[in-house]
Amino acid sequence: MEQNMRIGFDNDKYIRLQSGHIKSRIRNFGGKLYLEFGGKLFDDYHAARVLPGFKPDSKVNMLLQLKDEAEIVIAVNANDIQKNKVRGDLGITYDLDVLRLIDAFRGIGLYVSSVVLTHFMSQPSAIAFEKRLEKLGVKTYRHYLIDGYPNDLANIVSDNGYGKNDYIETTRELVVISAPGPGSGKMATCLSQLYHDHKRGITAGYAKFETFPIWNLPLKHPVNLAYEAATADLSDVNMIDPFHLEAYGVTTINYNRDVEIFPVLQAMFERIFGTSPYKSPTDMGVNMAGNCIIDNDVVEGSAKQEIIRRYYGELCARRKGHENDKAVFKLELLMKQAGISAADRPVIKAALEKSEKTDGAPAAALQLPDGKIVTGKTSSLLGASAALLLNALKELGRINEDIMLISPVVIEPIQDLKVNHLGNHNPRLHMDEVLVALSICATTNPTAELAMRQLHNLRGCEAHSTVLLSQVDETVFKKLGINLTCEPVYQTKKLYHN
Repeated sequence: MEQNMRIGFDNDKYIRLQSGHIKSRIRNFGGKLYLEFGGKLFDDYHAARVLPGFKPDSKVNMLLQLKDEAEIVIAVNANDIQKNKVRGDLGITYDLDVLRLIDAFRGIGLYVSSVVLTHFMSQPSAIAFEKRLEKLGVKTYRHYLIDGYPNDLANIVSDNGYGKNDYIETTRELVVISAPGPGSGKMATCLSQLYHDHKRGITAGYAKFETFPIWNLPLKHPVNLAYEAATADLSDVNMIDPFHLEAYGVTTINYNRDVEIFPVLQAMFERIFGTSPYKSPTDMGVNMAGNCIIDNDVVEGSAKQEIIRRYYGELCARRKGHENDKAVFKLELLMKQAGISAADRPVIKAALEKSEKTDGAPAAALQLPDGKIVTGKTSSLLGASAALLLNALKELGRINEDIMLISPVVIEPIQDLKVNHLGNHNPRLHMDEVLVALSICATTNPTAELAMRQLHNLRGCEAHSTVLLSQVDETVFKKLGINLTCEPVYQTKKLYHN
């Protein structure tokens, strides 16, 4: 089936413009730039969802345009190491994510020069991680907590403040400061380096790269509202940059934390250099994403869907016991501001109607690239998500709905294995089990093989389940690139759900 999903973002133009703009900023500062890199460098699926056409690895590909001039320093908060802080999207601790990032950068030819442990206070786990890095041949540095940060400028910009931090030795003109997550001390690392470089007579500058909010889109544009939705638990708020408006008479968008800290940053620049290179938080940014939107209607529609998805995500998190009422209320407000409701997500209505027709049994719905919606119901052999997957593959492959892709002769031994040997209570097949069974059948059945060839067409499709799904099914939806939402309802009335 032909893909009909519309593109709203020019990815090639973005990579070209973004790398060129960063090169220009390097030249403006006389040949060396510390670039604070916010958001996800790899796998930026939020940006890919709200800006159709944006590739999840766009930012990395942009950096590859600069790989001969760039080196990467990874900042990680020593407290996060001590607390075994976990990345929610990957399920690994921050120290392990540092190793993952180093491997990932090196794997595509980018140079990682060192790791800096910020907020260092001799935490035992941080010291152990430092030793591990050194054994692996990775240079490490320590940056310390500074008394009075960020308000006591006289102490911060002194030998007793930034001056007591280790000086990170760098050799290239673009130094990208990356991190496993927020609160890792990227900005402070950049400013500390500027202080040390200035004392050594090295000319260097600072810039900030954040994809969202997009500074040259309106404050209430759905893309910027979707960013607020993504950070609802952090209480980030988009706002007009008052410093930029005053300096240039131009309205631009930034977010509250950058606006609030800017007077302090400006004062720090003045103490280090004698004058500030920037008149506003917007001036500090180098993001060119707003200049690469080629179809605003497509982008707006995708951003509105993201807000609804985030809302349902928080509803489900609350049902699972997370204390996030504040985030839920904020998302309800954002939906009102965007003028949207659950009715704007067609798969929700379709899934609920399917469940009604099957006496309230779990059901699921998926919208295909051409707009058609298929559904799946619970049966004795398959869970609703597994049935939905097979029905979607049939529709994409133009396979008659009455044709059985997987024979019960194949399914029944798998059920026997699950219940009688592996101790499962539910005999119905999950999505991963269905895919394995389908792939086996595809070796001898051309129709099953045709169905398997449709899997890539599911990427970017929207789906909804009338119940909270198992981790297994959620993971398969994610790996297939399907944007899933669920009703905040468990399939059973049990107190314990696994």
